[in-house]
Amino acid sequence: MRRATAAAVFGCASVLLSYPDEGFADDLAAVANALRRLPKSATRDRLTKTTTWLVHQEPLALAAGYVETFDLRSRRNLHLTYFRHGDTRERGMALTALVDAYRNVGLCVAPGELPDFLPALLELAAVTSGGAAVLSDHRAALEALRSDLELAESPYAEVVRAVVDALGGLSRDDRSALARYRAQGPPSERVGLEPFAPPAVIAQGVTIGATRR
Repeated sequence: MRRATAAAVFGCASVLLSYPDEGFADDLAAVANALRRLPKSATRDRLTKTTTWLVHQEPLALAAGYVETFDLRSRRNLHLTYFRHGDTRERGMALTALVDAYRNVGLCVAPGELPDFLPALLELAAVTSGGAAVLSDHRAALEALRSDLELAESPYAEVVRAVVDALGGLSRDDRSALARYRAQGPPSERVGLEPFAPPAVIAQGVTIGATRR
């Protein structure tokens, strides 16, 4: 997939996987306009299908469904480092590296969501090829998320499928990581009770809609 098309896919997916707040209807209209400019493809059809579904949902029901889908089910977690590291010290280091990745491309790190939140990573991937590489590093987690959303027959599965289509196929390492996660789940900390992320990372998550300096 061409870089410009992939960037548009990532940007649209970032909106579609975000919590439906008060401005969500306007965001969906912008997504619909962007999708009409994309080349015809199965990926565009997937994003259009979910956009249409979202447009026709009642706001309160949509918000409740979002929480039920992503916030109450650990296997449908939108924080991608959880799949690889669980709540361990290694996850803290991964989060710190992600904060640096945002800063390196001129995105502001602000109080809010942790930097491994999928809509934020998609936004990063939309604005820079380096961000797409960061997202690709979590390809196995995306595949696990896609699979669980499809098992739940969630319309959001189409969005994650569009993202993995844009990223391309799984590598051998990705397949090994996915098999390990499916067999064992995320790792757990065996010693100590410290937070899984350094205080600086917890205090400086990345908000969706982050702006360039």
